[in-house]
Order: sequence, then structure tokens, then C-alpha cells
Amino acid sequence: MKIALAQLNYHIGNFEANQKKIITAIQQAVLDKADLIVFAELAIGGYPAKDLLRNAVFIEQCQRAVKEIATHCDGIDCIIGAPLPNTSPEGKSLVNAAAYISKGEVVSVTAKSLLPDYDVFDEYRYFEPNRNTHCINIRGMKVALTICEDLWDDDQQNSYVGDLIQELALEKPDLIINIAASPFSYSHFQNRVNVLKRNVLKANAPLVYVNHVGAHTDIIFDGRSLALDKSGNIVAELHKFAEDLQYVEVLNSHITALPPPSVDVAKDTDIALIHEALILGLKDYFSKSGFKKAVLGLSGGIDSAVVAALAIEALGAENVLAVLMPSRYSSDHSLKDALDLVQNTGCEHLLLPIQDIAFTFENTLHKAFEGRNPDTTEENIQARIRGTLLMAISNKFGHILLNTSNKSEAAVGYGTLYGDMAGSLSVIGDVYKTQVFKLAEYINRDREIIPENTITKPPSAELRPDQKDSDSLPPYEILDSVLYQLIELEKSGSEIVHLGFDEQLVQRVARLVNNAEFKRFQAPPILRVSPKAFGPGRSIPLVARFPF
Repeated sequence: MKIALAQLNYHIGNFEANQKKIITAIQQAVLDKADLIVFAELAIGGYPAKDLLRNAVFIEQCQRAVKEIATHCDGIDCIIGAPLPNTSPEGKSLVNAAAYISKGEVVSVTAKSLLPDYDVFDEYRYFEPNRNTHCINIRGMKVALTICEDLWDDDQQNSYVGDLIQELALEKPDLIINIAASPFSYSHFQNRVNVLKRNVLKANAPLVYVNHVGAHTDIIFDGRSLALDKSGNIVAELHKFAEDLQYVEVLNSHITALPPPSVDVAKDTDIALIHEALILGLKDYFSKSGFKKAVLGLSGGIDSAVVAALAIEALGAENVLAVLMPSRYSSDHSLKDALDLVQNTGCEHLLLPIQDIAFTFENTLHKAFEGRNPDTTEENIQARIRGTLLMAISNKFGHILLNTSNKSEAAVGYGTLYGDMAGSLSVIGDVYKTQVFKLAEYINRDREIIPENTITKPPSAELRPDQKDSDSLPPYEILDSVLYQLIELEKSGSEIVHLGFDEQLVQRVARLVNNAEFKRFQAPPILRVSPKAFGPGRSIPLVARFPF
């Protein structure tokens, strides 16, 4: 059987565009004489559709889309993911389904058995799990049809009752097909391969795995759909961060790529993967929301320089407006560094000094603040002036404001609400400061885009004379190491201390993270690239009094 793996970038709720992509892929697979084409989990409607799944019209359109797509399956069979009605009288009204289409009709529907409710997933909110799964027959071949999490029952992060693939293995399947919506993180791919390999060995059968590609605000899908032989070897890997259509042939439990794969499967560095993910995240956020132009504050520091460079690569220099807003504390070299980046990239820029505006605020508040010494209040006013100017430009010209705060700052609350935390999308909010430096060097791998001085100078918010980040925070190498243990690995303070970190330092960092939760609650959505990002995947009470 010749199988087409269709890895597509869907737009949630955009049925017309999604159907056109799907039907075009089917038509191409027919021309290439494929017997079966496989699409991703919940390809119909897009993933994650969230509470659109509670909208009756949305579900009706999903059903109509399945029927329309089925009419194009003439001479080819199809497996496609969709939210479909639960035919059982018990439980929720929907199932997360894989529809098998043959001869222009839906022949069978296989519902997802294991519904994740951790990290960014919340499928129990919408779907009823399948409790009675069996293999299906596709053109005389016994197929264990599964949906994403169905293969992750023995992953250490999860705990499910039973072993679905072990049960299906009793039926001696000729092939496992897994349709998935598996989000990207820079450390996830090898774990994904390991899970697929374990299931292949359990069932002693080859596997076809089809994933989403594309970004839906915070969640990014990397694609990299796979085919594995029954020994767990990868025989085909689709492109990362791009749509793709490739073919495999399954004959007598042997699977081969058609033609032999040309994809370079060499391991990418974490930074290279993060770079590609952020570019895709930016492109899709703008294209899927119908905007073209971005605006951001360009300070001469490394964070705003990296965000500017990413935006320019994703959107084009002509679509990025950098706003330089020096204050009385801004150094001459910071202004020069910002202008050098503008020169290096050719993006548009505006120069809007804020010193006079800051003096006006201080004069207005002088009487109210009489008898009190200057403190972070005055520093925050400068940040809020900049945020107000950027939002004014965003409103006036219809540009999307990009936030430039990094994950280290977001973690410890080193940012000003309604100031430098303003924006519609946080581009590097899931990238630690130490990673930002590496990302800058990667961006400069072929030529200097980000000025060298921006990378080498000590980080500073420049909100008071001679200010340095190190005045308020531990060195980023140490801070980020503690934060990684605390956030990604979800370790307690005592566990981190046992790893050799200073106890007072750990307590201080944990307290800062805990106290800044209210700020992150009001922050813009973050492009997710790590195993644990701030946002929907990390839910912490705002007023908890519990030591980390």
C-alpha cells in the first residue's frame, strides 16, 4: 500500500482555506497513485480550537467539511482528524476522532482513547474518551489507528490506566497509524521519537506518524512527521517548520520511503530550532490575524535587537518599524547600537526622545510625591512613557506591537506593567537571557546584523545612572540555571539546593518568581519554544502563600 503523509499548516476555523489545502493534497496524492492519504489530528477545524468546540455552528461546519472532503476521495482512501459527535448515549457530546474515508464515504470513526489534560492540553474539557478500540481494515491491511496521546501512555510525565498499544498488539496489526497534534519544544523531538519507537517494538509493526505544522498564537507545531520500520528505525522524516507531502510504501510489514528521503536528519542545535520556531511563530501570527506590519521599541539592548532581527527576517524589513526612545539615562553607544542595527537591516525607524515627557510627569507629580525620595516609581514612569508611545503608533498605523521581554525577566518580574511589558505578542518570552545571547550570535552567523557591541556590553535597562541588570539580579548564568530547575523541571527549592545551589539564592529567586505571577497574568501571549512556558501550560494561583 502506498501511503501519502500530508503535513499541512491549518488555520483554526478557516474551513474554506483548510478544505482547499486538504483537497489539493488529495488530488496530488491521486496523481501520484497513492492508495491512502493521512492527515493530522483535528485537521478539520484546526488545533487547538478550544471553546469553539462548544459552538454548534463550528461543529456543524466540521461535519460538512468531512462530507465534502469525502467526495474528493475517488480512488484513494483517507484518514483525517475531526471533532465528531459521540454516538454513545453516555458522556460528552464530542469525540476527538480519526475518520476513515473510502469510496467517497466515512467508513469508520475511531475516537481518541487517552485525553491529555496537562501543560497546554485540556481535552477532557471537550471530548469523551474511547474505551473500546480495535484495529481497522484498510485495503486488506490490519491497521492500529491511534491519535497522538494514545501512544504516550507510558511516558514518565503521564499516568494512564492500561496500555492501548499493548491491547492493539494482541490483534497483530500490520501497521500503526498515529495522527497527531504534537507541539514544538526545543527538547521534544527525541522524546517523541523514543515514544514512537517503544510502541513500534511493542506491536512489532511499522508506524506512520503525521503531525501538524504551523503556529496558532502561542503554540507552534514543528511538523517532522515520521515513518518508522518495525525495528524502530526512521525511514522517512518530513520537513520541519514547513508543509510537506511525502510517500511511503508498506508491504508485508516492511515500510520504505518513496523516493528515498532527501531531508537532512542531522540534529539541529537547540538555538537553531528556537530560531526557526520563532520565525514561523511570527509569520503565522501576522498572516493568520490579517496584519502585515510590526512596531517595537529598539533600545540598543540585546533583547530588542534580537526581536527586531527576528521580525525583519519573518516579515521583511519594509514591514518593521523600530522606535528609538532615548531618555536622559540612555548612553550614546546605546543609541548608536540601535541605529547601527537599523542600518544593517534597512528597517524603518523613528526617533522619539522621552526626556521632556518624563520631566512633565515629574513636575506634575512633584507635589503629590513631596517628601519622598525617587525610587523605582520614576524608573517605571519612563518605561510606561515608552509603552504609551508605542501603543499610540500601533493604534494610529495599525501595526502590531511586539513585546521584547525575555523569559528570565518575566520569571523574576524584572519588567514594568503597561510599559515594557506592553504588546500583542511576546516573541522571546520563552527564551532565557543566556539563550538570547546565543540566539543573537546565531542570527549573526553569516554577517553582522546585531551590532557586536549590543552583544558584548553589560545588560542594562538604563532607567537610572549607570544602571546594570547585575545590580538587581544574580548573574544570568546562575539565575537561568535556577529558573530552569524551578520552571521547566518543576523542582522545589529544597531539591534545587540539594543540587549544589546556594540556599539563600534559591529562596530569593523562588520568591521573585512567586511574587511576579500577577504580572505574567497580564502579559501578552508568548511564543512557546521550551518544555514549560509561562501561560496556559503553567497555572499558578495569583495569591498563593506557598514556598516553592
